[in-house]
Amino acid sequence: MKQNKMERLLPKEQRPYEKCREKGAAALTNQELIAILLRTGSREESALELAGRVLRSHPGEEGLKGLHAMSEEQLMRLPGIGRIKAMQLKCVCELSRRLAKETAGPGEEFTSPQAIARYYMEDMRHKQQEELLLLMLNGRNRRIGESTISKGTVNGSLVSPREIFLEAFRYQAVSVVLLHNHPSGDPTPSEEDKLVTRRVQEAGRLMGIALLDHIIIGDGRYISLKEQGIMSV
Repeated sequence: MKQNKMERLLPKEQRPYEKCREKGAAALTNQELIAILLRTGSREESALELAGRVLRSHPGEEGLKGLHAMSEEQLMRLPGIGRIKAMQLKCVCELSRRLAKETAGPGEEFTSPQAIARYYMEDMRHKQQEELLLLMLNGRNRRIGESTISKGTVNGSLVSPREIFLEAFRYQAVSVVLLHNHPSGDPTPSEEDKLVTRRVQEAGRLMGIALLDHIIIGDGRYISLKEQGIMSV
């Protein structure tokens, strides 16, 4: 790999390629991993310095979470990051999301809030606005479909139980689970969240399709309204 002058000036133990070759990828810092992905820096800075600047560039969140939250256009505004580098960074973010979801895996059945939250965590924890997702299950609690019901604040006056159960009927679901994210990272349910849950649960009883749970996704955390005793039995 051809190095620019800035890379050649780094001590050997600080060069990401050499460190990776000698110690393996697991020994590298996030900054060093990003540097290898970027491959080159510029005349003014090494790939390692550029990687560090990228990881510090999000105004509200540094590190990999900040990188994940940035769009391709935002990355391209950074000196030294063109379209190709921006695309590479976003592709790695997407690969990490898919890997986390495949590793969690739905298994044969969704039998616990933990299993459901683990499966959807990487899909929902980084979203910048609230989204309400409907998970539809068959008689063996296996996933048969999912549908985004709303985007924006999960407001009881805007969430329509009719729309929810039309989707459930379309998939011939036996039961459903609601999931939504809190961009703040705190999954504590609001009074509006509780209201939505009660309205949908009551409608489900009339329709013969059970609402099994409403799970709120935060930043690496979740709250199950069923586990919290907020849903009526």
